[in-house]
Amino acid sequence: MNTWLVKTEPAAFSWDQQVANGVEPWTGVRNHMARNNLKAMRLGDQAFFYHSNTGREIVGVVTVVREAYPDPTAATGDWVAVDMRAVAPMPIPVTLAAIKVDPALAGIALVRLSRLSVCPISAAHWQYICGLGQYRR
Repeated sequence: MNTWLVKTEPAAFSWDQQVANGVEPWTGVRNHMARNNLKAMRLGDQAFFYHSNTGREIVGVVTVVREAYPDPTAATGDWVAVDMRAVAPMPIPVTLAAIKVDPALAGIALVRLSRLSVCPISAAHWQYICGLGQYRR
């Protein structure tokens, strides 16, 4: 299983909306590297659900329930979407500020590639962040 982080602005699409909707397509990605990350996602992969701009924190965990398919919101181009289902909230949201000052998280893509909306998370970083957020699944 691979692990990821997906970003969204809560004003556009929030964790509460993800939970309420059940399965939701992850659409609108228009960055080539982020698109390639979506294409690499497999059924059962998990991702941290991160609120960007407002909040700037990991608030939950989602799982991939449908692999990459053509993004229905794209008029042109090779853009893809995946379907995600909420797994559980992060018991203690993990803030960007906490991630930035933690030496164990040095080099994490969230900080290194700050504008990337879909990024891989190593297994070690996944476990560490789950510990910070007291997420146990």
